[in-house]
Amino acid sequence: MNIWKREFTLDDLNQACHDCAVHHLGIEFSAKGDDWLEATMPINEKTIQPVGILHGGISAALAETVGSAAGHCCTEETQAVVGAEINASHLRPVYKGSVVTARATAVKIGRTLHIWHIDIRNEENKLCCVSRLTLSVINTNE
Repeated sequence: MNIWKREFTLDDLNQACHDCAVHHLGIEFSAKGDDWLEATMPINEKTIQPVGILHGGISAALAETVGSAAGHCCTEETQAVVGAEINASHLRPVYKGSVVTARATAVKIGRTLHIWHIDIRNEENKLCCVSRLTLSVINTNE
């Protein structure tokens, strides 16, 4: 079942994020399905902590990016989504020089609230982080 209310391409999403933190971190939307959205991010000097592994806060930023973009694509033209809560459980380290992929899937798409589940996996498809993002749906025409 297709959940998207807006027509979009991966290039549209990447262009929209060109001049913000998403671009600075190297996050790129990479794949989509009827009910999920994916983005990748390189693990490099912009995304690691001092010991050379993926920074947990950057994992949360990746999760919020892909979840918020998915939420946005599930709203009407007169609506927007804003983050209300995020959590992230870090399950295994990811080292500099690799790439992670985050996939957002909807838990609930309501009129005023969305909940998204985001899995972040390494290049071997091993689960590195699980996150839950709650979004508030707001009207933009007020």
